Amino acid sequence: MAVPRRVKCPTCKKVGDWFAGEFGPFCSQRCRLIDLGKWLGEEHRISEPLPEPLTGEAPAAEPRMPEEESR
Repeated sequence: MAVPRRVKCPTCKKVGDWFAGEFGPFCSQRCRLIDLGKWLGEEHRISEPLPEPLTGEAPAAEPRMPEEESR
């Protein structure tokens, strides 16, 4: 028999087997929506791109900005 995986809800920090429920890893729909709101409001963000070997893609060429005309 599998031992329940006890984790903290990322929003409210209550401990439980949240991955077994329908909202995992959150304890409730409310905590799930609060977290989504933080991502949409940019409180949570990924600060830097993944290193090239982890993306599984060839490096893309950097987009170049047109040079400003001399004044």
